[in-house]
Amino acid sequence: MARNVKQVAVIGGGIVGICSAIWLQRLGAQVTLIDKLAPGTGNSSGNAGVFARCSVAPVTAPGMIAKSPKLLMDPNFPLYLRYSYLPKMMPWLVKYLSHANDKDTRRISTGLAPLTSDSLEQHTLLSKGTAAQQWIVPSDYSFVYSDKNAFEADGYTWELRKKAGFIPEILEGNAVREFEPLLSSSFNLLAVMKEHGYVTNPGDYVQALAQEFQRLGGTILLSRVKDFSMSEGKVHAVDTENRSVPCEAVVLAAGVWSKALCQKLGLNVPMETERGYHIVFKSPSPQIRTPLMIASGKFVATPMTNGLRCAGVVEFGGLDEKESQKPLTFLRRKVHEAFPDMTYQDTDTWLGHRPAPSDSLPVIGEIGHSSVFAAFGHHHIGLTSGPKTGKIIADLIQNGGTDNDITAYTPNRFT
Repeated sequence: MARNVKQVAVIGGGIVGICSAIWLQRLGAQVTLIDKLAPGTGNSSGNAGVFARCSVAPVTAPGMIAKSPKLLMDPNFPLYLRYSYLPKMMPWLVKYLSHANDKDTRRISTGLAPLTSDSLEQHTLLSKGTAAQQWIVPSDYSFVYSDKNAFEADGYTWELRKKAGFIPEILEGNAVREFEPLLSSSFNLLAVMKEHGYVTNPGDYVQALAQEFQRLGGTILLSRVKDFSMSEGKVHAVDTENRSVPCEAVVLAAGVWSKALCQKLGLNVPMETERGYHIVFKSPSPQIRTPLMIASGKFVATPMTNGLRCAGVVEFGGLDEKESQKPLTFLRRKVHEAFPDMTYQDTDTWLGHRPAPSDSLPVIGEIGHSSVFAAFGHHHIGLTSGPKTGKIIADLIQNGGTDNDITAYTPNRFT
């Protein structure tokens, strides 16, 4: 049943927030986008840039509990922990690790697939006819292994991908070098996923989408959100440091910072930040042709306008903005192992915060009957599933429902 909501406030200027705002404007709402930072300058600027359609496997795979202590001490594995933060994150960590079993992993994978599988189509639909379209490149997305044994060691994850409809083309030996000459000779197998894509500059892409949002009549307010104004259990305004923003509905798309705002509505979402890093190697010579996932280092290398971006690493340590040097040292070493003949002029480093719910599934849908709609917690698939999430949210608000089954993502699973 159409609701025809007139005024909507969207909290969060990242990819999910801006996609929600655009679709709401297109469906007739008047939208105010609120963030303390300009769109495209926060976490959405720092990802690997890949539309990872096949990204259906959660971090919490079976056996993770037994392996984690060893992996934390392994200098060749990109998992890090700030031990001083461990007591604070322990309640979340216990819940997170409780899903590291076969049954839950398969359930989570089934939940992720509908959000990721058509991501290239969703991004194309969102950006068609706008300035953002220029940043999208359809491409292969390849997983790089030393040999067949290393590929088969990832068999559980590939089984999950196969169940979701993603079967790779396998290249071995000389065919690897023909496909990507820059790769080290120590890599002798590629699992190539067709019909993927990426953006050549994620920050500029989101900024171009923000310009489209404004062209459609949307308003951007740079301010920090303080609270919600409620009446009879429903939101009627968002209170910011600058002013109050009247609204009939709110989209909460502030990533890991959404947790504190949910608590103001009586909802305690078990979510932590998973700190992620990238390094941009400026003016690389030569440059790779398409995005590569280097399995031995668990990082993605993507050719971008400002250089070769290598993004990955998992670090638990809270929202402190200070970079840790060990993850960056690891990433540099693994990049040099993968591309030993690459030269470059300089590097830039970056730290961001992936929002990680304890069950590895995004939080999408209305919080109770508050007219506040959650759109956060996408962990590793924020860019990938941003447009689809935005369309789902816009349909929920303006049309009273969606054709997508969003039962697995409901925020009310945490009540």
